[in-house]
Amino acid sequence: MDKLNYKHLHYFWAVARTGSVTRAAEQLGISMQTVSGQISRLEQQLGRSLFRQQGRGLELTEAGRVAQGYADRIFLLGEEMEEALADPLLDQTLRLAAGISDVVPKGIASRLLRPALQTGDRLRLSCGEGDFDELIGELGRHRLDLVLADRPVASSEQQQFQSWPLLRCPVQLLAAPALHASRQENFPASLEQAPLLLPSRDNVLRRQLEHWFEANGLRPNVVGEFDDHALMETFARQGLGLLPAPVSPDGTADHPGLLPLGALDGVWEHYYVTASRRKLQHPALQAILQAWS
Repeated sequence: MDKLNYKHLHYFWAVARTGSVTRAAEQLGISMQTVSGQISRLEQQLGRSLFRQQGRGLELTEAGRVAQGYADRIFLLGEEMEEALADPLLDQTLRLAAGISDVVPKGIASRLLRPALQTGDRLRLSCGEGDFDELIGELGRHRLDLVLADRPVASSEQQQFQSWPLLRCPVQLLAAPALHASRQENFPASLEQAPLLLPSRDNVLRRQLEHWFEANGLRPNVVGEFDDHALMETFARQGLGLLPAPVSPDGTADHPGLLPLGALDGVWEHYYVTASRRKLQHPALQAILQAWS
């Protein structure tokens, strides 16, 4: 297949977004015939029909919907590039792309990253969430500068990456007011058959929690398992179960609508930062390491 013609793709994208060759041609400032002809060439190159006639208008085929998804990313990324390059202070701006594992609470993540914003440099911080393995993949492709997570990289990856422990927090159980009132007396015995929300089974904290309940002879009623801490907290706020959560290092309340029920002695949540060995001297990373060492 010949190389993709991005002008043809842009015309397709305009029609896909407006739903009309006429409106797309008006936006692009060219004739309808030109737009139709370029899209036909794109379809010939791809070997797929991208539109089908629907009444007086057009609708995307399945191939067209797939193509639009890629075109959205391509051209929106191009717009971001133009905005970034138009920044008059670009050469004086330090950029930090941080990946945050979806098991890390938002309040903890903001505290861990705060030193990077206090260096005195002009910093542009961009944050994205995701699965730990996916984020490490993005780190390896140099799309991220660092990853915050509840675990370090595996020993097999330490030649390419380096991890540092930043923070260790004790873990407590939180509850919405009604559930808190019904389970507050005689804690922790009150946890027997209590509705409990847990992180998914591949989560580091999950194994500690199971061991703690077993060691204390308690059998809670696990009503939900979650990959994402924020979603688990949302369920807890609705009174659907108890939430295991780290105690904030400065003692502030990071969980509005939830009350502390009790600490789980011996259960700790650990947080790490991982970076590519090629980015070890990034000033923002160094500021984070110095602040939390």
